[in-house]
Amino acid sequence: MANRLILVDGSSYLFRAYHALPALTNSKGLNTGAAKGVIGMIRRLVADYSGDQVVVIFDAKGPTFRNEIYSEYKANRPPMPDELREQIEPIHQTIRAMGLPLICIGGVEADDVIGTLSVQAAAQQREVVISTGDKDMAQLVNDHVTLINTMNNTTMDHDGVVAKFGVPPKLIIDLLALMGDKVDNIPGVAGVGEKTATALLQNLGGIEDIFSQLEAVPDLPIRGAKSLAAKLANAKSDAELSYELATIKTDCDLGLGDGDLDSSSPDHDALITLFRELEFKTWLDALLQGADGAVLSESSEHDAANVPVSEPARASETVDVSTVLDQAALDAWLERLRGATLFAFDTETTSLDYMAAEVVGVSFAVEAGAAAYVPLAHDYPGAPDQLNKEAVLDALKPLLEDENVAKVGQHLKYDANVLANHGITLRGIHDDTMLESYVLDSAGSRHDLD
Repeated sequence: MANRLILVDGSSYLFRAYHALPALTNSKGLNTGAAKGVIGMIRRLVADYSGDQVVVIFDAKGPTFRNEIYSEYKANRPPMPDELREQIEPIHQTIRAMGLPLICIGGVEADDVIGTLSVQAAAQQREVVISTGDKDMAQLVNDHVTLINTMNNTTMDHDGVVAKFGVPPKLIIDLLALMGDKVDNIPGVAGVGEKTATALLQNLGGIEDIFSQLEAVPDLPIRGAKSLAAKLANAKSDAELSYELATIKTDCDLGLGDGDLDSSSPDHDALITLFRELEFKTWLDALLQGADGAVLSESSEHDAANVPVSEPARASETVDVSTVLDQAALDAWLERLRGATLFAFDTETTSLDYMAAEVVGVSFAVEAGAAAYVPLAHDYPGAPDQLNKEAVLDALKPLLEDENVAKVGQHLKYDANVLANHGITLRGIHDDTMLESYVLDSAGSRHDLD
């Protein structure tokens, strides 16, 4: 359906890209990994929703009305890392150069701007798609509004919300009010987790109904029901505060004028300048060859059919990366790895010091242009449910220790040490691209993958 309104939660994209993707820098030392991830996701989204109205929304600097309501709101979050902060302006510049409207409204969060725009569009009977990984957004889903998660390419309508959370969209705020949110420092009811909160809502209704029927709580088929009524009674004010904090505002005064949400033609000159500065070479090459900077998708950047015979197509520039979030997808990739005589492997960790490093993800590939990433311990706003880290490493252990299955990677000595901390002995090392780079250019100052 054409002319849908596509609302992109840019702030969610920013943190997801920073935490989920490898760190990259250009030759001047500017961090570019999150920028590449955010821009890449937006480009793919624009390509997937060609002909629809796309608007990108980011959080503005400074406190919001929620900080006035509760001074401890998000107080547990560490400051934004400098290496991420320095990428925000290049990201904003690139989005504007792509011709997309970029909205930042002070005093409220991106969620509130998205909520307001979605309600306005739905009132006009327009279909709205919200691109986000933030579970809070599920409260906005209705007959006109759906969610899409670009990390696992899933969409969520009313039935999808019920399937994932156990309650319909109208009770998502109540769910958050009861269970709280550690990421945003929303207190919730002490001792009430997601399962208990869901059961309460399924049996009694919203929090107003629950607090008006506390005498019925001890008889519910819920673990710990006998003591639950007292917990709820003692935390009523916390639940009410949490409800207010978790509610996405849908009546913001956005102060937008006519045309502020309209797209414009991409500024190719600006994009070329930005891609040169950021050293996004594949996108730069495509622009110089005349491709449209706004709608070019990741997978179409170098179509082999369009490459002259004199220039062999480079498969490595067209990469299909699968994010593995469930057991079925992991099992499928394990089967591919078992059938391979060689595969590439890498760990994503929290530190360059292998003794202190915690594994937060693993990636592998069995052929050029096709790879998988398995997030294992990512913790950021909107982070998806992930597989158990130890279970995944245990499943990979026989393959990683099989000396008859060749492995390639970058700085595998580091990965071997990290894996050793988990009782895995990496065997079958075939090639290490960092060592090969040194052999080819021993005088070079850098031997990374950039």
